[in-house]
Amino acid sequence: MTRKDHNPAIRTILMPKDTNAAGTIFGGVILSYIDLAAVVEANCVNPNRRYVTVAMDKIVFHEPVYVGDLVSFYTSLVRVGRTSVTVRVDVIASRRQEPDIEVQVTEAEVVYVAVDESRRPIPVMDQDANN
Repeated sequence: MTRKDHNPAIRTILMPKDTNAAGTIFGGVILSYIDLAAVVEANCVNPNRRYVTVAMDKIVFHEPVYVGDLVSFYTSLVRVGRTSVTVRVDVIASRRQEPDIEVQVTEAEVVYVAVDESRRPIPVMDQDANN
């Protein structure tokens, strides 16, 4: 899977501090970046909203991520509900030893809810936007 024609929401190189005892990157580190990348996409729907993560679904770890891999997090909008936004994230690694080869390492869907200052759900879109 190649994504060279599409810009990632986030791109990072993972370091030794992110590894587990097996020498690969912790799944939780990848999940954290997925959450950050997905909220970038949610903010494209309405940047004037505060979003909270309510679910991560359909998470599949296809391949390990290694120290030194350049990891890109590509996002796409799945659904905009009244108070929620669902985002798909595809995680692609370029291996340090073979930078021209891209491998899909993880995929997930993340659901956010727009909230007010009291953390109560509010509509994603401004009421004025519908008029």
